[in-house]
Amino acid sequence: MKKMPAIITFAALLTLPLLADNPGTPTESAEMFTINNTWMLISTFLVFIMHLGFATLEAGLTRPKNTVNILFKNTSIVAIGILTYALVGFNLMYPGAFIFGKFFGFSGWGIATDSAGLTSAYNPGYTYWTDFMFQAMFAATAATIVSGAVAERIKLSSFLIFTTIYVAIVYPVVGSWKWGGGWLDGLGFYDFAGSTIVHSVGGWGALAGVLLLGPRLGKYVNGTIKPIMGHNLPLATIGVFMLWLGWFGFNGGSVLSADPGMVSYVFVTTSLAAAAGIIGAQITSWSVQKKPDLTMVLNGCLAGLVGITAGADTVSILSSTMIGLIAGIIVVFAVITLDKIKIDDPVGAISVHLICGIWGTLAVGIFSTNPAHSFLVQLFGVAVVGVTCFAASFLIFYVLKATIGIRVSQEEELLGLDIGEHGMEAYSGFQIFTTQ
Repeated sequence: MKKMPAIITFAALLTLPLLADNPGTPTESAEMFTINNTWMLISTFLVFIMHLGFATLEAGLTRPKNTVNILFKNTSIVAIGILTYALVGFNLMYPGAFIFGKFFGFSGWGIATDSAGLTSAYNPGYTYWTDFMFQAMFAATAATIVSGAVAERIKLSSFLIFTTIYVAIVYPVVGSWKWGGGWLDGLGFYDFAGSTIVHSVGGWGALAGVLLLGPRLGKYVNGTIKPIMGHNLPLATIGVFMLWLGWFGFNGGSVLSADPGMVSYVFVTTSLAAAAGIIGAQITSWSVQKKPDLTMVLNGCLAGLVGITAGADTVSILSSTMIGLIAGIIVVFAVITLDKIKIDDPVGAISVHLICGIWGTLAVGIFSTNPAHSFLVQLFGVAVVGVTCFAASFLIFYVLKATIGIRVSQEEELLGLDIGEHGMEAYSGFQIFTTQ
């Protein structure tokens, strides 16, 4: 007997009779509720592992004397993200009721629901606790993006204060405008998994921080650009592959159910964009720099992933490939251009997450199969989020700079933040060079 297609077998679950104590929605079986919940938890695990990817990527693309500092920041970010999201962020992002024309809302401190944890007002297809955990993993990502751009010269205390404020207040308030049913959502702005709401939010914070910090010592000398190479490209490459893996949860989980057709389709568009981003960056960097640059290719992969994140569920297969390819091209020129205007970003975070996040969001207005998605609305959404996040992050960093300072001393920077800030080394017995 011919085996039934898996999609039919899966869909057959929908025809199962409802149980009297069904924990799902009135139109959903208990079995389907469990399947959705399980997939959302798996997606949460995948997004969680992205933080390890960010940590290894950032460490690999910077110098060995700052590795402990980078790993410390990336570990702290996850903790700060989860705790602040539990305290205020979740209820700022999903307030239920807004004031000031759907610009702001807050439904109370902390997280709580019925004793079984089965009440989720926004996503009733799975438990409240699963909803919280999935969203909390996203919250910490915005601050992780900032970490890479300001690496190797920011004071640890100042960065952690910035992270706490930015993740606790700025990210969830802006996120509520779209994902919480706020005013941008009412205008028809579309961002499936966060090209703007996550990546550009982090990118604007990164840009503000870099402008106020200034470049690393020795980066721009007598009008010339001095390359400061990363110390461990295998580690950086591992980080990118972990991020690509995690993106299956980032985008696939944003379907907000275990719908077999849509989840698998999002997997395909996500992977095609990442692959096309690699090829786009490879061809561009090889042509412009006359050598195939691995770091550009790695950022090309991430550029493709960031670019497709806004429309992974609503663009065609061909369009997803084009979006990724263009993102891979854009990121190379963005990295080169930022260097020329002396904006020092050690890992290319601004180019990948901000520039390509903007591109991905606008691409929805160009390539979406949904006629309701408007390029002008997408452009407006990008602009208002950009103004808000850049202004907020610039203000936070400026106040920190004027009070406790945001940059380590010249001596600490030359010696390395591992010794200067932590009193330890990532590599025991490693010879410290102070020429950069």
